[in-house]
Amino acid sequence: MVDVSDKDVTERTATARGSIFMQPATLARIMEGSVEKGDVLSVARLAGIMGAKRTPDLIPLCHPLALTAVTLDLTCDPARNAVDVTATCRLKGRTGVEMEALTAVSVALLTVYDMCKAVDRGMTLGEIGLVHKAGGKSGVWTAAP
Repeated sequence: MVDVSDKDVTERTATARGSIFMQPATLARIMEGSVEKGDVLSVARLAGIMGAKRTPDLIPLCHPLALTAVTLDLTCDPARNAVDVTATCRLKGRTGVEMEALTAVSVALLTVYDMCKAVDRGMTLGEIGLVHKAGGKSGVWTAAP
């Protein structure tokens, strides 16, 4: 792991986004709440939060962090036949939370896939990326639109 002991403790946030694309009928079942495994969006939200907290167990050399907040928003977009996930992680610490936000999005998307794979094995995950980070020596960064 990188030694961060000389870094200043600052408020740090990171926001990541991603999407899962599916058949229109699959998205309709998610929106209706008729997926056999249960409430897809609620379970995926919880899975994403758990994923953020477990990032150092999943990604080698990531620092274990005391996250102070993890939020996930999941929205259905019928125009794109997609579920979009946005995750924001926050803490006061010596290292950033980009990996936690990206892990939260990825785990939430994988959970949607797992819960719906019985009806649509052709779903694809994509557009996963960091969209904003703030804090630390490098300050604020926002992805180009």
